[in-house]
Amino acid sequence: MTAAEFDVAAKTGDILGESPTWHPRTRELFWVDLRRPCLHRLQPDSGAVTSWPMPEVIGSVVPRASGGVVVALRQGLHAFDPDSGQLAPLTTVEYGPPQHRLNDMKCDPAGGIICGSMWDYGLHPSGALYRIDSTGDPTLLRGRIAVPNALCFSPDKRTLYFTDTRKGDIERADFDPASGSVGRWSTFVTAQVAPGRPDGATVDAEGFLWNARYQGGALARFAPDGTLDRLVRVPVSQPTSCAFGGEGLRTLYVTTATQTLNAVERAEQPLAGALLALDVGVAGLPEPMFAG
Repeated sequence: MTAAEFDVAAKTGDILGESPTWHPRTRELFWVDLRRPCLHRLQPDSGAVTSWPMPEVIGSVVPRASGGVVVALRQGLHAFDPDSGQLAPLTTVEYGPPQHRLNDMKCDPAGGIICGSMWDYGLHPSGALYRIDSTGDPTLLRGRIAVPNALCFSPDKRTLYFTDTRKGDIERADFDPASGSVGRWSTFVTAQVAPGRPDGATVDAEGFLWNARYQGGALARFAPDGTLDRLVRVPVSQPTSCAFGGEGLRTLYVTTATQTLNAVERAEQPLAGALLALDVGVAGLPEPMFAG
């Protein structure tokens, strides 16, 4: 376990901070507090943080090529315009029971979105993984998922990574960047390789996967062959996800959570719920944007 230099980018006290996303056009970082629920935006040049309440749980956020962002609310995707504060429905993804909600999502290089659904709190393995194309049509990729997370792509965009946090293995599948089709899944990293449970992830410019280890107090960096390259300690027990942003994409932003912490643990972890900014000595990759 190694340490990394870090700053507190935003002390928002999130209950369940998730889905840090760098917008390549506006050069801003967006993320969500799933439980509050709200959407946050950090403007790094000034340090200004803006927050918008959402009408229901918000699982994740991605940039949109035509402007603004796309947010995953309980059962559908919505376009959000930060300038006007307007929220507009795009498509319904999940038609499951009312306990279901959307969770992690990432844009794919074909201009679509890969998005996971789950029974809230992962109480049943009844969730699914979908691909939503640029017209808004969802296609089921796989089912029987408890907590979908760690969606990200290799530098050549031909490998898609994914985890069911309850199971603990990180998986990968071939991805066709032209058609958006996904191949067969195989194990990339087993559950026991790093402490905690796998949560959100991103891939750096060297092709290494960075994974937030929930309840493990660390970020794990895995080589393209699945070997554990290093563990980076963070000052909270519940890091939830990570994304590169800032100048040259050289800052690794990490979302964190306060949920499940008791009073003693909160006192011991004053930065729980904050957005952290780490220097890990490597740059990230530009994220695709939704083309719809």
